[in-house]
Amino acid sequence: MNLEPRYRLRVYLLTALVLGGFGVLLSRLYEFQIVEREGFVKKAPGPRTITVREPGIRGTIKDRNGIELARNRRDYEISFNLQEIQDAFRRQRADEKTIDTPFWDDGMQRLRKESDILDIVKKQVIGPLEELGLAKDFKSKALVSHYKTHGGLVPFSYTTDITYEQFARYAEHSLDLPGVYLNVKPQREYPYKALACHTLGFLRQWGKGDIPEEAYKRFGYQYVGDDRGVAGVEATLDDMLRGVTAENPNGAEGYKVIVKDEKGKIVGERPLDAQDPGTGAEVTLTIDAEVQYLLSNVLRRAGTASGVVMDVRTGEILAMASIPDYNPNDYVPSITEAKKHEYDSNPLFPMIDRSISAFSPGSTFKVPTALTGAMNGLATRVYNCSGFVPYGSTKVRCWIDQKGGSHGGLTLPQAIQKSCNPYFMRMANDLGPKKMLDGFKMLGFGEKTGIPLPGEYPGMVIGSREWQRRNPKERAVPTPVNVAFMSIGQGYSLATPLQLCAVTSCVANGGKYYHPRLVKKSVDQKGKVLIADEPRLKVDLIKEGVKPSDLELIRTGMRMAVNQPGGTAGRVKIPGYEIAAKTGTAQAEIVNGYPRHNSWTMAFGPYENPRYAICIFVHEGKSGGAVCGPLVHLVMRGLLSRDEGMKLPLHPLEPVPGKLEAIKEIALPEDVLAAIDVTQDDGETGDEAADAATAAGIVPGNPDNNQPAVTPSPTITPEADAGGTVAPRQGKKTPRKR
Repeated sequence: MNLEPRYRLRVYLLTALVLGGFGVLLSRLYEFQIVEREGFVKKAPGPRTITVREPGIRGTIKDRNGIELARNRRDYEISFNLQEIQDAFRRQRADEKTIDTPFWDDGMQRLRKESDILDIVKKQVIGPLEELGLAKDFKSKALVSHYKTHGGLVPFSYTTDITYEQFARYAEHSLDLPGVYLNVKPQREYPYKALACHTLGFLRQWGKGDIPEEAYKRFGYQYVGDDRGVAGVEATLDDMLRGVTAENPNGAEGYKVIVKDEKGKIVGERPLDAQDPGTGAEVTLTIDAEVQYLLSNVLRRAGTASGVVMDVRTGEILAMASIPDYNPNDYVPSITEAKKHEYDSNPLFPMIDRSISAFSPGSTFKVPTALTGAMNGLATRVYNCSGFVPYGSTKVRCWIDQKGGSHGGLTLPQAIQKSCNPYFMRMANDLGPKKMLDGFKMLGFGEKTGIPLPGEYPGMVIGSREWQRRNPKERAVPTPVNVAFMSIGQGYSLATPLQLCAVTSCVANGGKYYHPRLVKKSVDQKGKVLIADEPRLKVDLIKEGVKPSDLELIRTGMRMAVNQPGGTAGRVKIPGYEIAAKTGTAQAEIVNGYPRHNSWTMAFGPYENPRYAICIFVHEGKSGGAVCGPLVHLVMRGLLSRDEGMKLPLHPLEPVPGKLEAIKEIALPEDVLAAIDVTQDDGETGDEAADAATAAGIVPGNPDNNQPAVTPSPTITPEADAGGTVAPRQGKKTPRKR
């Protein structure tokens, strides 16, 4: 009786151990047969299926008239799955019962060194490709690095430099080469080269970090990703162009299911199952390709410049260009090291889009000052110009004071025509810092316009967040001299050509400030509208208290600046038309003791029935009227000529590296000079206020625009080296038979 409990306990323990053992066994059986079944099936001899992802076709980008600015062309690529090549090599060595090999350790289960993959590829793949006459030079270090980083998950792109004839010849023999794939895929193309390059942007080839987690299980070693936009609308509308939606997070991807035998060779000539890739959304820009070509060609007359053309009736951007520029095709499918060095070593930074970068605006800021004055009932004031305005011991001069004169009493139109500094400084001081800041913010200064381009600068006006960030030691309330410099676009003031063009458009159309629009519409492949073609009104100045008669005073002043003696914008004049304009010149910085200048001209026309607003900026232009005025004239003349029926040209544009040198004047054609009067004063130089700014401790605006706001990370094409160079073929070899 004393032994019975002990016996019972042993039985219980034995039973628990047996049940536990069976539980572990069942758990392992479930793991092998259910959870890891697919992996073991792939390893087992015999046919197996592999699903290969095919990237979607990127949507096209067109101009407003349907001209393709970014499209896709057929590209033929040979790629290597290094894992499959390695497995095929191991099986071959096992079949030959060869264990004395420099490549393997531990029963040929792993490579001794990653660099041995290069020797395997040469033996297994490059040799047969040589026999087919399809071998290409490649970067051996890049292949080894690719293997270390990606293994067999990401295919290694061997070459895209093959013709259709080579493609067809390879297709006849491709089944003999395990791990080697021939792909037909769309490749991005920019048919007009540098035209609108900053607006369009470029792509970066996909990498391992772009692979979604769920794709590892679905596609395994056969994931082929989508190229991604890293600049311009290619970046900001990347998801839309790839067809990515909430319902379809994988975009327009397709797939094909292929069957391989135990040796890794493809079985059958057709996929077991397939779904063709779809196409991303079609994006239509507001850009007019012909106007873009006109503006870009005109800007090439200057060294470093930018410009914007807008439709004043809708806020649509018809053209936006920046010099120097680049060719986005250089990044397709990847940029060479030599070309990347060429762009990176250019001290003028061709990747910068100067049309959305901020610079000292000079006297162009007199127009938003006048608009702010009109909002507050000061448009009919008469202010006196004695040649300068004193601020303590500092005198801020008018440009005419450099010639020993003064303007005397001026009305608002006369002050705009003659670009008088004291008039607008006195108006700004009467308004005070708060009203000036509120008025300028209403007109979009000190904040981004919101167009879909990366790297847009907000600009800067005193009292704004950007001003406070850059000048933390300044007083919370700006001083009168700060406000005065803001009114004439000197000191801390910064603005972009796009911001100034938008304000010009507002003045032209009677006070309606439209949000600048770059994308006209976007439609997916099912016809669903993703972006509607609708103007967006930001503010109507008439509803904000500006009298139509006061706004007309500002318009009149800009018309007088072009068409009457004493104006600063005489070179904008076009015989047979009335054009209105405002010039500006600002001293931006001093380099090696010499001042550098920003020159501007903004204009609209025709005066009575305005359609176009233009703003052009030239870095190192000595005079807005003499440098930017002729450029605006040429652009406006081309636009008006087209309206009369003349056809504007359109051709691919080669990029220009730009130059930075002082420009005193840009000459107009002789027939134009004979028809207009250019004896008027050129007006402000920017130097008249610079001395006072220095005395007052105000540093001229320098927006740190010497670097791109966002530095894109392109894919670089490695150059072929000795390890990846195909040796010259000795004699003629017979192609391998299937």
